[in-house]
Amino acid sequence: MNSIRRLEEIFAHFPGIGPRQARRFVYYLLGRSPAAVKELVELIQEVKSSTAECQVCHRFFTGNEQADKTPTCNICADASRDHSILMVVARDSDFEIVEKSGAFKGLYFILGGTVPILDKEPEKRIRLKALLQRIDADKPAEVILSLNATPDGENTADLVKNSIKGTKVTILGRGLSTGAELEYVDSDTIKNALQNRR
Repeated sequence: MNSIRRLEEIFAHFPGIGPRQARRFVYYLLGRSPAAVKELVELIQEVKSSTAECQVCHRFFTGNEQADKTPTCNICADASRDHSILMVVARDSDFEIVEKSGAFKGLYFILGGTVPILDKEPEKRIRLKALLQRIDADKPAEVILSLNATPDGENTADLVKNSIKGTKVTILGRGLSTGAELEYVDSDTIKNALQNRR
């Protein structure tokens, strides 16, 4: 396989990117100047080296939050946050949109994805064991499941909810339309969903 086809294959593994879009990315890069391509490569390397995964919530955070000095992000370390409420989201992009809304002042846990309905090994898809350990250690009063209103999101919510014992579990209210992905939802909708959680 030549390098063009290999790069297409790599881009095609990106979320939401198909073979045609992957091919467009490759030819776009081929049309850029060597300096522009070098800048992109250096930026990817910089992001990778200056970003750490929080050992508590599992979100990625950058060096401006002292990623190189501590394994805990600024939100998990913030004593002013409400430590009695834990919001569970699938991905970092979902965390970003909820945090940007300003409607939630508790703590987070990033599951790392969702579980397709017919999946036989959910523990390989999400951090369920780590979540249950966190709940057992921190004993939050409430766990809010903030997952996409899609079949995979609802299947994951059911799986997580059925695994949590002795803690109140709520799900975002249907301010989110069926099929909606948190990453693309506006702040007002997030606020309504939080207020109407069930």
